[in-house]
Amino acid sequence: MAKRALVTGGAGLIGSHVTDLLLREGWKVRVLDNLEPNTHRRGKPAWINPGAEFIEGDLRNHDTITAALDKIDMIFHQAAYGGYMPEIAKFVHVNSLGTAQMLEVIREKKLPIKKFVLASSQAVYSEGAGECPEHGLVFPPVRPVEQLRKGDWQVHCPICGAITKSVPTPENAPVGGETVYGLTKVDQERLVLLWGKQVGIPAVALRYSCTYGPRQSIFNPYTGVIAIFCTRLLNNLPPVLYEDGEQTRDFSFVEDIARANLLAAETDKLDGLPVNVGSGRGVSIREIAETISNALEVDIAPEINGEFRPGEMRHLASDTTRIRSVGYKPEVDLTDGISRYIEWIRSQSDIRDYFSEAAEILRNKGIVHRVAR
Repeated sequence: MAKRALVTGGAGLIGSHVTDLLLREGWKVRVLDNLEPNTHRRGKPAWINPGAEFIEGDLRNHDTITAALDKIDMIFHQAAYGGYMPEIAKFVHVNSLGTAQMLEVIREKKLPIKKFVLASSQAVYSEGAGECPEHGLVFPPVRPVEQLRKGDWQVHCPICGAITKSVPTPENAPVGGETVYGLTKVDQERLVLLWGKQVGIPAVALRYSCTYGPRQSIFNPYTGVIAIFCTRLLNNLPPVLYEDGEQTRDFSFVEDIARANLLAAETDKLDGLPVNVGSGRGVSIREIAETISNALEVDIAPEINGEFRPGEMRHLASDTTRIRSVGYKPEVDLTDGISRYIEWIRSQSDIRDYFSEAAEILRNKGIVHRVAR
């Protein structure tokens, strides 16, 4: 008998690729998605797999989530309100409350769920791990706003203040969430893993690195640096780099992330754990801008204007020892992945720049700050 999965957020970047992979593997799939207008400005996207049952609805609605869970074996919870959106209450309502309500419905109705795979994020970390010349491996706290206002972007050892060298961040690094989004991802992780232990349902929290690829929204100006840089350059506008552009991130192609979800569902060796999913390599945001510019053949230098986002980590590369131990290996490298994304975005119509207006909103709401002159 085919396994039956619910993919929440199944119209989105990751959820739609998880859906496609599960269907190829012979699963029956139900998708629940509210088609958030910030992401799906033109309504239901054409890439939603016709082989999946599709429910348009909000996971915060008790009746909707109850119906979506009917006759389901496995849950891939990808739905979330994400990025640097200016809202606060909506993050908490969708991510924290929405997840809690789903868990409550499963428990109260004693639904026969066999596993719960949660989409978590590297945003749960306060700052990536560092290596101090004197004290070795350290886990620095978030950089203070006062430091950033001086244009000091470095990560300092919390013991002696020396500048640290970025090293891969393991799952036992402190988590706290220094943005509203990050905070709600910490909520989700702790809720799901604690609940799983209480009710005896295996649960895994996958801490995704920066995920990109075809189907990443070209409308949402708050998420996805690769998508934002592409839409800027295609409109003959410069990519905007915060800080000095030398901050680093770990990037994962969306099909690799989908494979990690399937692996987490099929092995019991990750049950009850948070699990990093990434390439294990940090790449500077400046390098990303240059790579995209070259690939698009649009020669516009990035813009740096002394702005920064408080709470944003300086460096993060994921220590992927845990997930590699069960056979995970990324298959798409960054150059090929960006090329595939660009091929996809060129096939889209009416590619506009939504970042400029959004950036002004973030400044006005105090989410983006400027270096003191």
